[in-house]
Amino acid sequence: MIPEGIHWHSTAPSPPDCETLQGEQTADVVIIGAGLTGLRTAIPLAESGVDTAVLDAEKIGFGSSGRSGGQCNPIWRATPDDLRRKFGAQQAERLIKTTLASADDLFDDIRRYQIDCGAEQNGWIQAAHTRGQAGDLKQLHAAWADEGADIEVLSPSQTHEAVGSETYDFALHHAKGGFVQPMALTRGYAKTAQAAGARLYEQAPAQSVTKQGTKWRVTTPTGSITADTVVLTTNAYTDDLWPGLRQTMLPMYSISLATAPLTPEQQATVLPGRKTISDTRLAIYYARYDADNRLIFGCVGSNDSARTLGGVGRLLNGLHTVFPQLKDIRIETTWAGRIGVTQDMMPKMVEPAPGVLAGVGFSGRGIAMTSVMGRSLSRKILGGHNDDLPFPVSSITPIPFHSVSSRMVPLMAPSMAMKDRASVIWDQMTSASSKKEI
Repeated sequence: MIPEGIHWHSTAPSPPDCETLQGEQTADVVIIGAGLTGLRTAIPLAESGVDTAVLDAEKIGFGSSGRSGGQCNPIWRATPDDLRRKFGAQQAERLIKTTLASADDLFDDIRRYQIDCGAEQNGWIQAAHTRGQAGDLKQLHAAWADEGADIEVLSPSQTHEAVGSETYDFALHHAKGGFVQPMALTRGYAKTAQAAGARLYEQAPAQSVTKQGTKWRVTTPTGSITADTVVLTTNAYTDDLWPGLRQTMLPMYSISLATAPLTPEQQATVLPGRKTISDTRLAIYYARYDADNRLIFGCVGSNDSARTLGGVGRLLNGLHTVFPQLKDIRIETTWAGRIGVTQDMMPKMVEPAPGVLAGVGFSGRGIAMTSVMGRSLSRKILGGHNDDLPFPVSSITPIPFHSVSSRMVPLMAPSMAMKDRASVIWDQMTSASSKKEI
């Protein structure tokens, strides 16, 4: 049996030394959730002299930030015109401009703060698994290229060469894409925030947030912090601490495996340019290398274990489908993590009460967009106007019938995988029929 273990946790640089929250404390800002969003929010606050405290119920990066695929995929599934219709012209233009710069901004951050996180910006291949999806990607390319995005359409032969597989005949190449070791990035942000003066507390689950005059008091089992501003950055691991926030997204699951390191000969035939890849399946396949030349391969799972409802089988089937040359490679470990998915697949920056902010729901775009959200939250706290932020600031809007949908989540992965298989079979049948008619 393949062992379970979070690959990023065991291969990241050492974590920062954090404090234990004891007694009554005060701060200007208290951030609940020590993942990528919360820590990226803390850095500019601490650099600006704001007394900042960051709490996590577990360890730094315990949640999505230490479990994701670590791919920087810097374009939304929506087109710029979709964004204009949804948010209005001015808000959409800010979001579009920020999106186009998001990957470069992330890798610039990594260089500026000298974070050792295996960062490589070699590009992202977005591959179509059927001809119908190829048509959708062509439209996505045209829409974003018109805005100045650095995206190239790959021919079948270029796709085969870039991926190292003939599974896909059409793909887009996003030159700005790349990958990081996500737990290493998270710990790097933590150390940067700490060096700037932020206080980090682990094993400090927030139990309540209550109004105390003009301030807010956050209580934990061992102490409390009273602050002017509270920021909630718990994303897919959000509980009922703030009423309704958990209901703004569904907790989908990402499951991954790490192979043994590939030989130089294998590396020459599998993603030879060390680009990342994700495809258009509902139960999406994605892959990238780590710093030691292991291939990290993932898809959609059912809960916090990769073994549930055939998850490991889907992972292995996906790996062998896309990269049949790796059918005999040893698998070192598998793991799972949650993804906060909103109804419109866009993050939410919400202000449920004066002095309370939240940034959640990155819907599979977290490596690039948690950095955008963190900078946006800190900018607002430091006096920025809502009209200058890339994300609209809204109130909490729960997903209708959230409790019913949440109970169905474990069944979504096998259901989506079945639909994907059916779409591939139909695509092959119609392709064969078309060739016969010709």
